[in-house]
Amino acid sequence: MAIDLNKINRNIKAIKLNNTDRISVPNNILSVLNKEIVLFGNKLKDKKKEKFYSELGILLSSGLDIKSALDIIVDEQTKEADKKLFKNINKIVLNGGSLSEALHKTGKFSNYEYFSIKIGEESGRVKNVLEDLTIYYTKKIKQSRQLVNAFSYPILVLITAFAAVFFMMNYMVPMFVDVFSRFGGELPSITKLIISISNFFGNYSGLIFLILLVIIIAIYLLRNNLLYRKISSLILLKFPLLGEIIKKIYLERFCQSMALLSNSKTPMLNSIQMVNKMISFYPFEQALSIIEKDILHGKLLNESMQQFSFFEKRMVSLIKVAEEVNQLGLIFEKLDKQYSEELDYKISMISSLLEPFLIIFVGILVGIILIAMYLPMFRLSTTIF
Repeated sequence: MAIDLNKINRNIKAIKLNNTDRISVPNNILSVLNKEIVLFGNKLKDKKKEKFYSELGILLSSGLDIKSALDIIVDEQTKEADKKLFKNINKIVLNGGSLSEALHKTGKFSNYEYFSIKIGEESGRVKNVLEDLTIYYTKKIKQSRQLVNAFSYPILVLITAFAAVFFMMNYMVPMFVDVFSRFGGELPSITKLIISISNFFGNYSGLIFLILLVIIIAIYLLRNNLLYRKISSLILLKFPLLGEIIKKIYLERFCQSMALLSNSKTPMLNSIQMVNKMISFYPFEQALSIIEKDILHGKLLNESMQQFSFFEKRMVSLIKVAEEVNQLGLIFEKLDKQYSEELDYKISMISSLLEPFLIIFVGILVGIILIAMYLPMFRLSTTIF
């Protein structure tokens, strides 16, 4: 069956003018670590999408028609909201609509998924597209879990450390100050410094908490502001280790998405447009917008990518070869696999490095406070004897 590219182009242009269905990726560390946590979002969770595409692909591959497969998926839902959603999808298909149209009308699925499945339907490759989408969400969930596992322990240690320091500064240090004031004498410099910090915390702890609260609220309100997105993304990319991981996450997703679309025989311009609608990390989004214009004016993909440092040189070189031999889908699959393996290694490495570093950091911090408090007492005891 021939793919109606003109119709797909019109749909993409319409969505580009009314771009309200972008998958939002706020540019802060917490959102990168917890993209799966959606409190008030309208999208279906990634885990549920992965399960849906996987089961639907298996059922269709076993010889069932789309209506029977959706009936089975509806019956196995335990939550009322999920059952209602898949019943709605099933109803649209029963009334003569396509699977892609049914997913799109629910508002729970992205344009990327809609167009991928639509192209699969028109090219007779629905099963392949469902398999690719399953792999995409499986990797996305795996990366999120790896990041959470890598940073959960360090964050817990940091919170515990700050709580311990806050307690010592506000309760223990003032007790020692009372003792020192009774004996008089000159205090060591390190003790004076710790006492000064303790007094600062005691006098301005409320103000510090208020400032932190204002910063959190400001970040939330400005999360979609262009200038904030630009600055915060640049800061994130400059972080040691974390910046490299974030960069590779988006490169890996770009390669996986482009592999899916290239194998579906989607034109290059349409592929870039769809991927741009899915990823809204500022540097990536800006690069893809310019690449889209360059391709529209006749440039090759590798020629346009060369102007952005975000894309690695080896990646651009391989894409150049792929364009010359018309094997973009294969190269993107290889790049996707490479970046996925690199991510696994870097995430495990950062986890291994952070744990001992934070333990040492907390030990030194608490040790300095204790030494500062007990040093005058040691001096006092030597003076008495």
